Amino acid sequence: MNKIKIKPLSVNLAWKGRRFKTQKYKDYEVMLKVMLPAIKLPEPPYHIIIDFGFSNKGSDIDNPLKPFLDILQKKYNFNDKDIYQLTVNKSIVKKGNEFIDFEIKERELPK
Repeated sequence: MNKIKIKPLSVNLAWKGRRFKTQKYKDYEVMLKVMLPAIKLPEPPYHIIIDFGFSNKGSDIDNPLKPFLDILQKKYNFNDKDIYQLTVNKSIVKKGNEFIDFEIKERELPK
């Protein structure tokens, strides 16, 4: 797993209306792309495992998912149509200790 010490950005903070990224999303994208480690992708299809560390128990597990996946595919140059399995977990941490932990694995297809 690859842990990035950054608070997950929710969809609510990512978009203005339907088509325009907020400045907060643009800043988040730039910062996250710099923080993401250099990794070698396996062959698709992918199984992506994500653990979002939230400091607020009321945070929805799915809100940061779309922005994070979009940024992952830009950083690692893959198409999210090749994601066949997602495992998403929510952890509660103290304020200031928010994180995103992720792993991109090759999905084992049923035989």
